[in-house]
Amino acid sequence: MFRSGYQIRNQQGIHFVTCTVIQWADIFSRPLFADIIVESLKFCIQEKGLNVHAWVIMSNHIHLVVSAREGFLLSDILRDFKKFTAGKIRKTLNETKEESRKSWLLWLFKSAGKENTRNEEFQFWIQDNHPIELNNYERKKQKMNYLHMNPVRAGLVWEPCQYRYSSACDYMDNRKGLIDISFI
Repeated sequence: MFRSGYQIRNQQGIHFVTCTVIQWADIFSRPLFADIIVESLKFCIQEKGLNVHAWVIMSNHIHLVVSAREGFLLSDILRDFKKFTAGKIRKTLNETKEESRKSWLLWLFKSAGKENTRNEEFQFWIQDNHPIELNNYERKKQKMNYLHMNPVRAGLVWEPCQYRYSSACDYMDNRKGLIDISFI
């Protein structure tokens, strides 16, 4: 079995992780689906022991700076988060009439699921999170800046604080964003 060189070894350490949608499908360009991620992160904070230090939802991937509270395992939280969001997005896609790309997206995720022996019939996320432990100040600063500048580099906004699906306003404007942040 293939094992990524990137693994969460320190389960309570602060990590930069990326969750990417299969084939880089830009599903989060729709607030309906981005809001599923927001609500799921809120649930993981309240119920699963997740600390979210910084976050951004781009059109086809999310970046998180996260850790687990004592007594919880970060790898378990991320596994459950990805499993739940994949199922919720699948259900929402099946039920929505507003999504013009519904047939194509469902076909894409079903095709990916059939090709992967670890899934039965549906795959939404690429399996690797590419976790990087942020064990020094410079690394934390670099990854937080990278994460918050993502929407600017993508041409979505002029300033990081203008982007709704990000923790930039929490850090740069002292405004509360959509998710409760555990500041570092």
